[in-house]
Amino acid sequence: MTRAVKDDRDFEVDTKSLLSFADHLRPRAVAAADLARQKRLGQFLTPPHVADLMAGMFRCHATCIRLLDAGAGMGMLTAAFVRHQLMRDTPPHRIEVWAYELDESLMDGISKTFESCRVACKERGVEFLSTVRNTDFLAEGADMLRDDFFSMTLQTFDAAIVNPPYGKLPTKSAAYRCLRTVGAETTNLYTAFLNLIIGLLNPGGELVAITPRSFCNGPYYKTFRQSLLQKMSFRDIHIFDSRTAAFKHDNVLQENIILHAVKVTKTPQTIRVSQSGGEDGDAIQTRVLPATEVASPDDPEAFIHIPTSEQHLAARGQVCALKSTLAMLGLTISTGRVVDFRAREHLRNEPAENTVPLIYPCHFHGLFVRWPQLSSRKPNAIENNSVSARLLVPAGVYVLTKRFTSKEERRRVVACIYEPGRVAPGPVGFENHVNYIHAQGRGLEMTLAKGLWAFLNSSVLDLYFRQFNGHTQVNATDLRNVRLPTFTQLRGMGSRIGDEPLLQEQIDELVDKELKA
Repeated sequence: MTRAVKDDRDFEVDTKSLLSFADHLRPRAVAAADLARQKRLGQFLTPPHVADLMAGMFRCHATCIRLLDAGAGMGMLTAAFVRHQLMRDTPPHRIEVWAYELDESLMDGISKTFESCRVACKERGVEFLSTVRNTDFLAEGADMLRDDFFSMTLQTFDAAIVNPPYGKLPTKSAAYRCLRTVGAETTNLYTAFLNLIIGLLNPGGELVAITPRSFCNGPYYKTFRQSLLQKMSFRDIHIFDSRTAAFKHDNVLQENIILHAVKVTKTPQTIRVSQSGGEDGDAIQTRVLPATEVASPDDPEAFIHIPTSEQHLAARGQVCALKSTLAMLGLTISTGRVVDFRAREHLRNEPAENTVPLIYPCHFHGLFVRWPQLSSRKPNAIENNSVSARLLVPAGVYVLTKRFTSKEERRRVVACIYEPGRVAPGPVGFENHVNYIHAQGRGLEMTLAKGLWAFLNSSVLDLYFRQFNGHTQVNATDLRNVRLPTFTQLRGMGSRIGDEPLLQEQIDELVDKELKA
């Protein structure tokens, strides 16, 4: 068949209309949609410039391509994929798309977007076929992967592009039970989508997905990370500097990344890591890193690190060279035992007879805890009685960290020291938003506590931590696995700290000097 080929520049202008057409339909779709339903479905429509960035990552050059778009929305991602395939010097003979979208109000928009794709393909001599499924991808994808006598016919794909829904997946939900039948159970909708998509990809198939960055660390996603790294091989990762720019129409504050991976077991030598602000037209900076810098095969937690600057790489090198962990130091980190809404009857706003201090993040104040904070809305005390006693910790010096930090805070890890002599003698309650470091249930020696405080609040640890922690939660598991200075180094830092808090520059100078000694 002879193909009529336009001038490349003219064709690029023509194919851009695929994205602008789908984006033109967005306001109508948003107006027609029930916002509560959108939130329930975890639905955030992909902007054109983000879709175009995602589609440009594919490297498939087959003559016939089967594409899976498992959360199609208005069809923007498919339109971007088609656009990039049509811009190839030799485009494919056929593009076949299977698209899933649960929201019925978006069906008309998908139909119109796909018709524009068909017309653009026809102009380039490419056959475009589409199947749109207005059904739950989780249920149907799991049904196909079961591949038993009663299952629908298994469909497999050469490529998948997806902006999956985001939302918790309770273990008692029907969806979770359905996923468990094919070994794809996980704690969030977006990782559930990726699990099924990976199962439906052909060997060598490519996946490009925009997701929250939260899967890169933490215990909740450990099984998912291990499976992802075992079955897929990363090629590209893109990170946005801004939390809001990529999905500003939907007021999304989640930190998102785009990942591109291929279904092969052989790990590449390098991975391309890029970053941009997130707005349309923002410059993209790219660096190529050794694959082991992103995901170390020796890491039992399978954390995924995303360094984006020389500072990040230097910080990682410095932290990874440290000799200790909490366990090696004979220390443990635990999460505060007091869950306030469950212990409400024992809580008191002000200290009184038969109460002990209750420490929240609002009591963090530089080097030491400042208690009570009577102007705070949080309770300052908890009764010490036969019921609440199991929630309390023996008197002692403890290093505390916030489990959640606000996006405005300068550091991701924020540490403070609890010293009973500055607060109150006797046991203490730590609220569930606080982690506390202890020596097998007992308090710490003060010099060691001050050294830990300094290192945990240092810029080098912050730069290292942000490479795998893409949200404001600091899990105890994350800190258990962080490399730490030796006991001698920590005590050396602590011996140089008095009773007054240090400026950030002073902390960094102190830590750097001790680590280089």
